Amino acid sequence: MVETAAYESPVGRLLLVGEHGFLLGVYFEDHVNGPPIPKDARQSPAAFDHVAIQLDEYFNGSRQVFDLPVRPIGTDFQRRVWSGLVEIPYGTTETYGDLAHRLGDRKASRAVGLANGRNPISIIIPCHRVIGADGSLTGYGGGVDKKLWLLRHEGALLL
Repeated sequence: MVETAAYESPVGRLLLVGEHGFLLGVYFEDHVNGPPIPKDARQSPAAFDHVAIQLDEYFNGSRQVFDLPVRPIGTDFQRRVWSGLVEIPYGTTETYGDLAHRLGDRKASRAVGLANGRNPISIIIPCHRVIGADGSLTGYGGGVDKKLWLLRHEGALLL
């Protein structure tokens, strides 16, 4: 059964979605491509205590890497991109082109961008660390303002 819980963060309320002990989603309230929540999903804050602890640690600056059982649902290509996102170190950024190159096809930067935008597990799978080739903070499912906040929080942007 799909379970949900709300988490209050410095960047706004997050909706946590999980099933069978796996985290399926972390969504902002106004998330573009928001969560497909089944009608029979139940609210179960206790099921997400371990997620809340790690998010608390991230937001208070004591955690840089998450250690959670995740199961993002997407195509094989999307899951490859999302796995690549986890390899971008805390406090750094990477361009869509660099990520595409690292995944084996430099010409796939547009496809990488689309997959990045469909990441269902915000913050924990750090799609906010991917920026445009010119250094611009291109779109983000939770809004560019939240992307900016997260990058500043991690020290990737000093502005």
